[in-house]
Amino acid sequence: MTEGLQAVDERTARELRGLARVLVRSGYADHAAITAALTEAVEEDAPAMDASALVPLLIGEAVIDLNAEAAGWPATTDPDRLDAVLAELERRGLVVVRYTSDHHAAREALEAAASPQGLVFFTDTDVWHAVDFGMLELKVWHPDTANVAPGEPLLEDVLALLHQHNLPAVYDEGRIEVTLDWQRRVEL
Repeated sequence: MTEGLQAVDERTARELRGLARVLVRSGYADHAAITAALTEAVEEDAPAMDASALVPLLIGEAVIDLNAEAAGWPATTDPDRLDAVLAELERRGLVVVRYTSDHHAAREALEAAASPQGLVFFTDTDVWHAVDFGMLELKVWHPDTANVAPGEPLLEDVLALLHQHNLPAVYDEGRIEVTLDWQRRVEL
């Protein structure tokens, strides 16, 4: 990989590797989406580089690193527990939107649902933050798109469910901050 990034400065190489890392580790982006995002980044940040040659190297390096780490992970990871929480919330009638581009797309999913009990969502950048810093921001809205507030049953139910699944979480400034190790197994 070093040979592929020799023509760019150290900062750009580090940023491209970092982007590949979070895209791969997110566990939500497929190979085509990762390739498209990295190709765009290479074309913008390192226009002298051949994106078609560099992007597969960046993805390959990120996958190798992830697979090496995953060998030591527990059988059930924090993202597995989060998936169980989200599935339970869906069973309770909430719309759950994972890895969305922004709150507008989440709102559209809520508005398209029949008789939703609320909305729980997180964005792609929320996941990237969780990959690097161990904290995922969940947004919880009422069916009318209003944020939940402290003391409301919907918020308390979501927090209780997270805690039942051993995911430490606190409500802060309009969002739930979930502390977790982002260890999502990935197949590309």
